[in-house]
This record gives sequence, structure tokens and C-alpha cells, in this order.
Amino acid sequence: MAAAMKTTLLVMAAMAILSTASAATYNVGEPAGEWGFGINYGSWASSKQFIPGDSIVFKYSPQAHDVLEVSKADYDSCSGASPMTTLKTGNDIVALPATGTRYFICGIAGHCSAGMKVTIDVVSASSPSTPSSPAPASGPSASNSPPPPSPSAATSVRVTAGLGLVVLLAGLMA
Repeated sequence: MAAAMKTTLLVMAAMAILSTASAATYNVGEPAGEWGFGINYGSWASSKQFIPGDSIVFKYSPQAHDVLEVSKADYDSCSGASPMTTLKTGNDIVALPATGTRYFICGIAGHCSAGMKVTIDVVSASSPSTPSSPAPASGPSASNSPPPPSPSAATSVRVTAGLGLVVLLAGLMA
């Protein structure tokens, strides 16, 4: 009976940890962490691996910017005429529930063409942990931008949660 209870607790703990370990939140443009000018969003996005369950957060001054989710055609032409979603709070959280490519621009006149646009590729969790090819750079400063930042805190959370599971399992098996 004690062994069955230990096994049940072990399975429940593993399920709880795995369900929280898979989701990560990224601040768009980190380490600067703000939706604004002077950030190479193509390099930023290509340095991340977005998987279903993750979220991205757009932080900005709502008096200066907004966020529009648009089609690829509208992204390519920097058109905010037919957005799928319009975000204006300055602290907008966007859930990434499924695989696929999503396109975001700033809808303020001239901002998208000045580089305020980002493509988010959400891939299967079983895909390689490092993006295979960087996204094209965007914006006027794309050619002289610094290299992408080191793995974000979101990646560290996934690794830490995985190690926590191993320690928990070892403790329960003892």
C-alpha cells in the first residue's frame, strides 16, 4: 500500500512540474525589454525558441506605441489597415498556444518601417533547442546591431524546473 501511494505521489508531482516547466514568458526585445526603436527584433526572435504554451510580453509607452498582430502581407508592407488584433495597454501579454508563425508591428505611422516589427515562429517542443537559421534582420540598424543576447531567463526556468523534477524524483524514490 505504501509503495502504491509513493508511486501515485511521484506521478502527480512529475505531472505538476512538467506542466509548469514547459511554459516560458519572453519580454519582446529583452534585455532592453521594451517595444521601441533601436532593437533588432529579427535577431532577438531568432535567438529564442518559442513553443506552444509560451507567452510574449510587449512593454511600451501606450502614448508612443501600440502592437498590431497582422497577416504576413501586412507585415511585409508595414500596413496596419486590417489588424487581426490591436493591443494598446503598454503591458500586453500574447499567449502562443499553437505552432505557427505570427506577425506583429507597431501601428503608429512610420514606426514599422523604422524597424518596429517582429516575426514569432512557434515550433513544436520536440524541435531542436537552438533555432536552425536566424530570421532576417529588420530595421535600419540591422547590419550593425550587437550579437543576440545569451539565452533568456525563460530558458533558465525550463532547465531549473527539469532539474527540480530530477531532485524530487530522486527524493521520492529513496
